[in-house]
Amino acid sequence: MSAAADTPGSAAGGALSRLKLGPLWLAAPALAFVGVFLLLPMLRLIGLSLTGGDTPGLTLEHYQDLAKTPVYLRILWITFRISILTAFFSVVLGYPVAAWLAGLPHNRRNKWLFLVLLPFWTSYLVKTFAWMIMLGDRGLFNSILTGTGLVGDSLDLMYNELGVIIGMVHAMMPLAILTMVPVMTGIDRRLPLAAGSLGAKRSQRFWLIEFPLAMPGVAAGGLLTFITSLGFFIVPAYLGGRGQTMLAQIIIMQVQELVNWAFAAVLSVMLVVAALAAIWIYDQFFGLSSLTQASTADGKGSKIGGRWLRRAGQSVLAGLAWICAPFDRLGDRGDDAPKPVRTVYLAILFLFLLAPAMIVLPLAFTAEQTLAFPPPAYSTRWFGEYFGSQIWISATIRSFGVAFATAILATVLGGMAALALARSDSRLGKLVFGLMLAPMIVPRIVIAVGLFYLMAQMGLVASNIGLIIGHTLLAIPFTFIAIGAVLKGYDWRLDQAAATLGAGRLTVLRLITMPLLRGGIISAALFAFVTSFDELTIALFISGGLKSTLPKQMWDDMYLQLNPTLAAVSVLVLVIVTVILLLAQRVQKS
Repeated sequence: MSAAADTPGSAAGGALSRLKLGPLWLAAPALAFVGVFLLLPMLRLIGLSLTGGDTPGLTLEHYQDLAKTPVYLRILWITFRISILTAFFSVVLGYPVAAWLAGLPHNRRNKWLFLVLLPFWTSYLVKTFAWMIMLGDRGLFNSILTGTGLVGDSLDLMYNELGVIIGMVHAMMPLAILTMVPVMTGIDRRLPLAAGSLGAKRSQRFWLIEFPLAMPGVAAGGLLTFITSLGFFIVPAYLGGRGQTMLAQIIIMQVQELVNWAFAAVLSVMLVVAALAAIWIYDQFFGLSSLTQASTADGKGSKIGGRWLRRAGQSVLAGLAWICAPFDRLGDRGDDAPKPVRTVYLAILFLFLLAPAMIVLPLAFTAEQTLAFPPPAYSTRWFGEYFGSQIWISATIRSFGVAFATAILATVLGGMAALALARSDSRLGKLVFGLMLAPMIVPRIVIAVGLFYLMAQMGLVASNIGLIIGHTLLAIPFTFIAIGAVLKGYDWRLDQAAATLGAGRLTVLRLITMPLLRGGIISAALFAFVTSFDELTIALFISGGLKSTLPKQMWDDMYLQLNPTLAAVSVLVLVIVTVILLLAQRVQKS
């Protein structure tokens, strides 16, 4: 018996049993997909950045060229500065909205969250197009300012850093709000009330109790908005000038115009390193697990926070409470009294978030050849132009087809991975969780470059299959999170009861598990559909100019000229996204 126990086979079996993989094998297809189409291209980009040049074998020559070229270092600094400013303003301006939403009853909160989700899922191209109309020399804002006599001449609101920051903060603020709300809803509201009953002033309750408890959500919102901003290129391309060129734009130029793969790989690696550095810093202070916790008020996610961060942070927050103390008397009388300042602020913020949709809608019905707000006359001719164009219809049909295929594939892969983690207690669960979220963390432009390099060798460039693969990779994190959230409240005793009555695993899955998870599965599929339907970065590389999607066709037309047809297409995209979000919300309620 002892001799048999010491054999290599039994030792391997013992090691496997200690890992307790169990249901974790369900995540194997999703892990393989992420490994082949994300990790492998990333490793190849890293290898590409370390080879070539005048030196045989591995070399740092490309990185040395980057360090010796002032213009690229300047663009690197511009990218970091704009990303940091975007994250800062998105969190600071979105914090009051998130705090207000967290204090609402569940049903009312969901209704208002829809107004946050709508601009979040609206196409970046649609939003950028609307901001170009509003910020231009003859745009809405300048027309109001000059028409009312507040300024004598048009202000420079576009083709500068101000225009880029406005566009990027508008795009990123919904992400910051949606990240902060779950943490804030988990805060025990009795704590500030208890502090108030003990004599704490309004500023003390906020800075010393409420804000520290919400800090994990604030930091998570800043982290996600910063990482997403690193890979931005649509907003700076249209709202910025040469002084606002970001790294993603240079990567596109290196690949599509100069065909300099090695240097594009170096720039991609720089973006990934910046994203990983931000994630490492967040992990050291809060722990990555807090990204998915409803509340981290117990402080279990904090690492360094228990050592020196709390001491330094408490001193800073105490100073802020002292500075804000004189303004306490300006607050409202009583916690239940109307808050006009907050009401005005919330109205302005929601107007800011919904402004692109409100501007694009009337412009789509203009009767003129040029865009002017408000339109002097109205017509549906531009919708006729769209429906009569073979190019636009072909791009739309392709976008719908790719989005449907993406929704099915991403829901299956993400759902199986979510089910695996929900049923497994393996120590490998954290690794699987990180890999499932990796496509959402790695800058999208880097994913696009890596996929393009891989699919060019596989012969999948300019193919619908290549688009489906790329879009599925981006949609997997959303389906994984959506289905995982439903599984947290699932009663597994129902499956066990069915099994005790003789039902097999497939029968339990088909008749018990799937019907009960139907709402989460449909919501996940709808979010995956929107992710694919709105996606431009992957299409910009993989479509190859032949398999154009609707966002890619909009990108090409916007480069040529702003025209009313674009407004009509933007309205159609808005309608599609709105209908899908309403369906998702209705399904979640049911």
